[in-house]
Amino acid sequence: MTNQATLDKLTSMRLLGMKNSFSTYLETSAQLTADELIGQLTESEWIHRQNLRLQRLLRNARFRYTVQMADIDFSANRGLDKNLFLRLSSGGLVESKDNLIITGATGVGKSFLASAIGHQACLLGYKTLYFNTRKLFNQLHAGLADGAYFKLIAKIEKQDLLILDDFGLHPLDKNARQALLEIIEDRHQKRSTIITSQFPVGKWHPIIGENAIADAILDRLVHAAHRIELVGESRRKNRTSKK
Repeated sequence: MTNQATLDKLTSMRLLGMKNSFSTYLETSAQLTADELIGQLTESEWIHRQNLRLQRLLRNARFRYTVQMADIDFSANRGLDKNLFLRLSSGGLVESKDNLIITGATGVGKSFLASAIGHQACLLGYKTLYFNTRKLFNQLHAGLADGAYFKLIAKIEKQDLLILDDFGLHPLDKNARQALLEIIEDRHQKRSTIITSQFPVGKWHPIIGENAIADAILDRLVHAAHRIELVGESRRKNRTSKK
């Protein structure tokens, strides 16, 4: 079989990492033994597939911000514990199936930090999903009419990390309350959830409404959660500064 036929078959089988590596090998004067060549082709295919998986995880996560850990500013005095944050973002949060609550005034960087942890989770191979909380509840409510509600609830349950951003800007109605309870119940001690909010946890009870349901949600979500309480002025005033 000719080299071109080999390249064509690798392409047909979608072994593009191997195909690109073998094509590069043919264009160089490198001399490899058979086992070295097989090892190189295998490694190239593995890296190619890992990159595709990462791209898919990031695309499916639908983050509000594209953010790297290098973008985080730990120098500002705003209540951000660097050691805790690095431990949580390095996989500690998802591995332990813990929750994280990030609170603080508008513009202090809550969504940015949540997205940074989510991005790191994707790098580590964890399935992650980001939602603006109000938009999620609107989407779930619309899904009640055509069955999409149950598909989305099932999808959320399977995520290693769920990010609910801007929680509490609007009081929850009956449908949103029931949906949140179902989500939190499905994920309790099984998956990790991050919630960001402008409001301190002590004010969440009336936002959720209906005492029994609020108690059930907060009992599962809050009491064992890690907390980051950000302080300081809005960081949007200086868009060139790090978040």
